[in-house]
Amino acid sequence: MAGTQCCENPPALDSTSGVGHVEEIGGLKSYVSAISSSSIAVILISDMFGYEAPKLRKLADKVAAAGYYAVVPDFFHGDPYNPEDKNRPIQVWIKDHGPVSLCSYSLLVKKISCETDLFMRTKEDPSVIHLETQKAHTKHYLKRKSNITAKFLYIGLKVPVVILGGENDQISPPELLKKFSEILRSKPEVDSFVKIFPAVAHGWAMRYDENDVVAVKAAEEAHQDMLAWFNKYIKMLVRDE
Repeated sequence: MAGTQCCENPPALDSTSGVGHVEEIGGLKSYVSAISSSSIAVILISDMFGYEAPKLRKLADKVAAAGYYAVVPDFFHGDPYNPEDKNRPIQVWIKDHGPVSLCSYSLLVKKISCETDLFMRTKEDPSVIHLETQKAHTKHYLKRKSNITAKFLYIGLKVPVVILGGENDQISPPELLKKFSEILRSKPEVDSFVKIFPAVAHGWAMRYDENDVVAVKAAEEAHQDMLAWFNKYIKMLVRDE
């Protein structure tokens, strides 16, 4: 269930934000940011506020600058959550936007691979964890950190994973992340990294206050941790192919 922290600090959506462009991929409008030499694609999935959030697109631009083909799909089909619409509170809006189906996600992955001739891999962003059990184009799991169970981490996880959380996050609290860490330490065959950032709450990596020095520093550090993980493991997986 969505908590109050999910709706805090909503972004001012801007369809023209970012240095990339919007195109249709697999039937979905998507923000695409890349340099000409990009050969590995990373899919970034938005929170409830959608793919026009400027800070999300800014992160996609960072990912692109690191050498990746960054794609932010509009899974809400032009209907992100609008906190100003009092006739459609989050409890109502969310009923119209269930979890992304495996079929829709797989189609997007295949279309990006076919249309751009790019090699696809999984990724982890501050909102959603994407895990795959085998090689590219096989089974994908889409789960939010707060919905991941101990059984899933212990049995389903077969690829390296990084989990970043906030000390004041009420939806994915530190106690939950510490439990994740304990489970992951019991699986030495799978490299993992769990980090809790102090003094930040849910949404801290994407909806931070630009006037809050502590929040900005934490968000930028999380972005660098994510990119370092990509550089270490995604590029390594491609070399191993």
